[in-house]
Parts: sequence; structure tokens; C-alpha cells
Amino acid sequence: MPPGTGEMKKTTGPVWLFFVCLTIVLPIVLAQIPQAKTNVREREKQILDKILQPIVCDRRIRPSGANGTDGPTIVDINLMFRSFPTISDNKMEYSTILTFREEWLDERLKYSDFNGKIKYLTLTDPYKVWMPDLFFSNEREGHFHNIIVPNVYVRIFPNGAVLYSIRISLTLSCPMNLKLYPLDRQTCTLSMISYGWTTEDLVFQWKQIDPVQVARNMHLPRFILEKFQTDLCNSITNTGEYSCLKVNLLFKREFSYYLIQIYIPCCMLVIVSWVSFWLDSNAVPARVSLGVTTLLTMATQTTGINNSLPPVSYTKAIDVWTGVCLTFVFGALLEFALVNYASRSDAHREKLKKQRRQWEMERERDQQAMVMEAAAAAAVVESRMDDGSTTFAMKPLPRLRNDGITLDKSRPLHSSYDFHLGIRSSSVGNNSNCWRSWISKFPSRSKRIDVISRIIFPVMFALFNLIYWSTYLFREGSEEE
Repeated sequence: MPPGTGEMKKTTGPVWLFFVCLTIVLPIVLAQIPQAKTNVREREKQILDKILQPIVCDRRIRPSGANGTDGPTIVDINLMFRSFPTISDNKMEYSTILTFREEWLDERLKYSDFNGKIKYLTLTDPYKVWMPDLFFSNEREGHFHNIIVPNVYVRIFPNGAVLYSIRISLTLSCPMNLKLYPLDRQTCTLSMISYGWTTEDLVFQWKQIDPVQVARNMHLPRFILEKFQTDLCNSITNTGEYSCLKVNLLFKREFSYYLIQIYIPCCMLVIVSWVSFWLDSNAVPARVSLGVTTLLTMATQTTGINNSLPPVSYTKAIDVWTGVCLTFVFGALLEFALVNYASRSDAHREKLKKQRRQWEMERERDQQAMVMEAAAAAAVVESRMDDGSTTFAMKPLPRLRNDGITLDKSRPLHSSYDFHLGIRSSSVGNNSNCWRSWISKFPSRSKRIDVISRIIFPVMFALFNLIYWSTYLFREGSEEE
């Protein structure tokens, strides 16, 4: 053996062994890397197959209570309101789209998290695990969302906690008090209650953090969601006590819509009906058409408002407004009827006055003619006496006095007639106040009625507005407090 051959064999042996081990181990290590990623999904499948077996988790049996006791199953609930498409006053209901979530602990569903690689398991079929028998007690209609896939999932956590989430649309009843409509606030309720499990087996409770959420930038067409409040509402029947939760939603009605659509048009109709006060009393077609048109328009608008509201037994704020506005419009039409009657009455009285004056003038002419005849007869008698005639004739001087008395008696008749027409004498006019002196500028009664109406109607309508708004706005503020 040549010198140094043994030492070469000793050096080459370990190197050869290293390469052999590297050749064998390296493919195994490289193969394990993608296999580990695949095994997580495989592990999830194995876990689901194991925990969802009827032997392990029977969905007909509720989970045990806290800490594995025989107490009731605790279910935490939270909601997220995504929108309120409609709030109907006529049907007294509201519709909402919400995300409903329930959380509870089922120790039968515990599993290993595979060193933290599995945070939770997701199911799209909620009927494979036990579910609380919750229902919405004030629901009228409801449906699930299945586009594109059913909007529902169940998450199972390693500690056995279960999260159930679903997106649903509901139409729920909302009894409303419309006494202050449209200056009102309405409280609508969403109630959730167990159907079959009593409080000995199942208890609902609100989630401690954010039990109710509202989507940002949510806009309602005619209302504002001012606030919401969660509460308990356990129901006791002859079959037991059932756990119940409710959330009260306080909606404030947007008044700007009603101000533009109802209040301002009604004010305009009332003011337009006052235009007839400035028209001539003889313009009968114009004043009648104006009064009837405004009255029919006001009645149509009142009918349209009532058709959008349910028939209730009490008086609403809008009923007071439309009723008074309709009364003002109807009063303007009646005012024209009174003016027309006064105008015809004035014309008739003026005709009688003219006839009376003509009769008095004729009477005066007759009296003057009689006086002239008496004077002529007296002259004849005097001439005969001057001629020496003994014929005796009475002088008609008493007749002249009688004529004077007759003329004096006619003056009180004329004076009383003037008083009936409202024309005051100078002595009475000096003692009259400013109002009577001003109103006396208008001789006819029809004109006086129009002038007085021009003042009384606007003043009364302004006074009504002051009382109406101060009353109902104060009641609205009291209700808010």
C-alpha cells in the first residue's frame, strides 16, 4: 500500500456520506413545503367532517350553558341597519334592510387551530349546526337575499364559538300617533323573541360593544333617524317566559317637504281668495269664479292629504291647518254673497229715496200752487172791499201757517231715512270716533263690507298662524324632551 492511501480514504468517506444524505433529504424537505400549505385546507375538511357528525354535534340538542353547566344557552345579538327604503304613514309600517348577527358558544364544536394557522371555519349552510329559534314578532313581510349567492355564513372558532350572520329585508309594523302630523316624531320598534325555547333553555342578550350599528351616509326620504335605544322585552305566556330583545328607533319627520307641498300652497290659496275684496261688487262673474275655483282647489288638496293618511279618530295638526284654510276660502265666498246682497239692497233703497224725493218735490209744487191761488183770491177780496163791496171772505193766512208746518214735518222723515242709511248729522259726526269717520267715507254698505274684509281677514289669518305655530311647535319640543 503506497504511503498516504489510508489517509485519503479517511478524508473522502465523510464527504461522500454528506452528499448522499443531502441527495436524499433535500427532495423530502422541498416536497414538504407545498404539502404543508395543502394540508391546512385538508385539515379544515377533516375538522368539519369530525365536528359535524351527528354523533359529535346533534343539531337537535341545544348547547350547554356557560362553563359547561346546565344553564341556558347565552346568545349575543347585534344588528346593522343598512337602509330604510320606506316608512308608510298610511299602512303604519316601515321596511328595512339589515345584517343580523348571532353569537353563542357550543363546546361540542371545539377543535385544534393547527398552531394558529386556522382562525375559524366558514360554512354557507347554517342548518348543519344548532340554531336559535329567533323570530321577529312585529314582522309583516320578510325575505332573504340570494343574489348572487345566499347572503349568509356561519363561522366556527377553535374555542367552539359560533357566529351566524345573514342579510335580510323586513317589513315591520309601526303604530304611529299622528296628532302632531307633520310636526311629529315616531318611535318604531324591532322586536326579536324566542319561539320555542323558554328562558330556562335560551337567553338573548345584546352584544356589549356596538349592539346596533347604522350604515354611514344613510339618507331617508322624509325622516331623520335621530337615535336608537336597545331594551329587553321578555314575554310571559301560559307556556312559559320567553327571552325577547327590542330596539326602539326614533324617527323625526322632515318638515321642509310638507312646508313646500302643503303649507305654502294653502297660504297662497287663502291669499288669492282675498283678491275678490278688491274687485268691484258688480263684477259678479269674476268674483264668483275666483271664489269657487279657490274653494274647489283647497278641497281637492285637503282630500289628497287625507288619502295619504290612515283614517284615525282624532284630529291631526294638518287637519286643523287645512280646515281653517278651507274656512277662510269659504268665508271669502260668503263675503261676496253678503256684498252682493248689500249692493242690491243699496240700489233698492236708492231707488226708494229717489222716488221719495220726487214725491216731495211734486208735493212742494202743489203747495206752492195752492199758496199762489190763495194769494190771488186774497187779492180779489181786497179789490172788492176797495170797491165798497160788503162780501165777506176769510183770509188764507192760517193756510200759510199750515203749509209751514207741513214742510217742517217732512224734515224729520227725511232725517230718519238718512240715519237708516248710515249718514250722520253734523252734531253726531263731531262726536264719532276715528273709525266711524273713516268708514263714513264709503257711502254704500257693500263697499264698507269689502273694506272691512280687507283688514279683518288678513289679521285673523295672521292671528291663527301665530296661535297654530306656537302651539304645535311647543308641543313638539315638549314631546322631544
